[in-house]
Amino acid sequence: MSDAWLITGIPGAGKSTVARLLARRLPQAVHIEGDRLQEWIVSGGVWPGQEPEEESERQVQLNVRNQCLLARSFGDGGFVPVLDYVVVSKARLEAYRRQLDGLNLHFVVLAPGREVAVRRDREREAEHGHAHEPTIAERWAHLEEVMARELRGVGLWLDSQAQSADETVDEILRRKEEARV
Repeated sequence: MSDAWLITGIPGAGKSTVARLLARRLPQAVHIEGDRLQEWIVSGGVWPGQEPEEESERQVQLNVRNQCLLARSFGDGGFVPVLDYVVVSKARLEAYRRQLDGLNLHFVVLAPGREVAVRRDREREAEHGHAHEPTIAERWAHLEEVMARELRGVGLWLDSQAQSADETVDEILRRKEEARV
């Protein structure tokens, strides 16, 4: 049975960076970034948390479905899919599990803490010439408590605040079996 990885955390936690580095370390892997799929919607896109709420949730579910379809397709082609997206509930994790049935799913929660995530997000936005106030991480930092309440004890939780992205990937690979869900 092939592996699949799902990397999550609040905005600014390092999901995309770590997922891309993890994919690079594997012999044949693909990085499937949930936010990039949302950007594929050219008109009518409703991001998580935007109104109308029902449409936002429908598009999140569509995003998860399409991430999993891509993951299964690449998996069938011999690639290990490494997905990243904000997953805050057992129900959402179960949707991934159900749609990735037949793959060994490894779930990693990056938990560097709210302050670190906000700082990283500010640095990233400044680096790209975007100075949003508040940053995405500041708007969504409250999800840290929701994730801890809903998902604590599920998968591999990493306090990555004092680690480089490479060190985080080293730890993920060392502790791979703890990540299996």
